[in-house]
Amino acid sequence: METLIIELDATAIEKRLGELSRVLADSVADGAAISFMAPMPYEDAARFWSGDVQREVAAGRRVLFGAERDSEIVGTVQLLTTMPPNQPHRCEIAKMIVHPQARRRGIGRALMNEALNRARELRKTLITLDTRTGDAAEPLYASVGFEVAGVIPDFAWDPDGKALHATTYMFRRI
Repeated sequence: METLIIELDATAIEKRLGELSRVLADSVADGAAISFMAPMPYEDAARFWSGDVQREVAAGRRVLFGAERDSEIVGTVQLLTTMPPNQPHRCEIAKMIVHPQARRRGIGRALMNEALNRARELRKTLITLDTRTGDAAEPLYASVGFEVAGVIPDFAWDPDGKALHATTYMFRRI
């Protein structure tokens, strides 16, 4: 099975809302620390995609990439491209998500590489992200060139609400 990385515009988000919602809700249910609490109904996931994400993509302030396997979305990453006036050289990675059944197949790396390529095309020179400290994605980010900027303890709750976790801020120069 080959993974295809595609860019999803506002129309594609609407068309593929079910797939996007499944990736998000199933990932939260599996413990992904991506700002949401479990249980996350598919309806709430759909509101996330059809709300801020779709509006920001339509406005050109965010790029959404999807990973397709067998014509089904199994992962996403967002590149936030519009920063405050004093940071036009920078962008952020947000919500790098791979469905639990599709992990450990190079999908996260492919998504990150596509986001990095777009940042280069946009002439950005710095990319930042944050991730749960010790998360499985942290070594992936390091392997594509991100460095640790610092760690904030007790930053957010785990999706099950049982414990607070630290967050690691990372950066990469392009």
